[in-house]
Amino acid sequence: MTTTASEQAQALVGRHYRATDHYEVGREKIREFARAVQDGHPAHRTESAAQDLGYDALIAPTTFASILWVLVQHNMFESVLTGYDISQILQTEQSIKLHRPITAGDRIQCDSVVESFRQFGDKDFMVVKNVLSNQHKELLQTAHTTVVAQTGAEVADAVEEAVDGVIMSGQSLAARSQAESCRDEPSIVECFDEVIPDNVVDETQSRTPRTIPAFEELTVGMELPVSEARVSRGDLVNYAGVSGDSNPIHFSDKVAAAVGLPDVVAHGLLTMGLGASYLSRWLGDPAAITEYGVRFAGFAPVPAAAHSGVEFRGRVKSLDAEQRSATIALTGTCAGRKLFGRATAVVQLR
Repeated sequence: MTTTASEQAQALVGRHYRATDHYEVGREKIREFARAVQDGHPAHRTESAAQDLGYDALIAPTTFASILWVLVQHNMFESVLTGYDISQILQTEQSIKLHRPITAGDRIQCDSVVESFRQFGDKDFMVVKNVLSNQHKELLQTAHTTVVAQTGAEVADAVEEAVDGVIMSGQSLAARSQAESCRDEPSIVECFDEVIPDNVVDETQSRTPRTIPAFEELTVGMELPVSEARVSRGDLVNYAGVSGDSNPIHFSDKVAAAVGLPDVVAHGLLTMGLGASYLSRWLGDPAAITEYGVRFAGFAPVPAAAHSGVEFRGRVKSLDAEQRSATIALTGTCAGRKLFGRATAVVQLR
């Protein structure tokens, strides 16, 4: 009996998978990622600045783990969700609970669970939970990724041809199929123990923030300063290389046109990263961001010969005096287009 992609996904709900190898975080990779998301905080570049915040090594930017999310997503769809074509997968929402910053030297273990599955017409929606911990049994992040997969129609020949003509070597549909048939070892394996390892440490409850604004300086409804990030095609190519997200809609006019886009568009996770950098600049302490979530609603087109401007605004949505925390509502727009359907962050304050 033939199993459809949807039946395959439904059968995976609640099952636990673990990457077969850890990801080791390098200090130069942190610096590269910080440049890619335009985050100039010195704690991403010098050990002395990180030490001022209480850490012995460089701190990674808030969305640094997007490197792992992209990797896990590819591994999931190539290993256990094989009925889907990766080119038809779109990320619609990303949320993170940050227990402790990722730092240089961390050897990250990633555990993944398919939490839910639902169908709307010819689209399948899946929520995957990723739990990151390091070699010291410190809990780093708990992230939820929502993806949608098109199931009702095969990829149009024109789109497939356009993609295979420009995509990175080894990533075309034919090359992926060949690699799949030749793979000796799986990149992820099913596990039957707890998703969160025993005795992990959650720092969120114990750290004293070192933010520029103090909790007492904030009021509900207060507006954060407006800031604009300038994004060029060079920024998109750089982010693709640093993050591992090589989808050609972010660099190829031909592919963007084939899928109905008006121009090459910025990565959704890049715009999320730029939003986190905006918050980090205002806070002065990147480790003070403890939760961050974005529902993607639009796209930022980037023409071939000019920059696009992405404008960020923030507003204090609520305050928690007991926790000395604030919930910030974030907006991002490009050429009048709303990029986020919803974006919020919880930040701890001194």
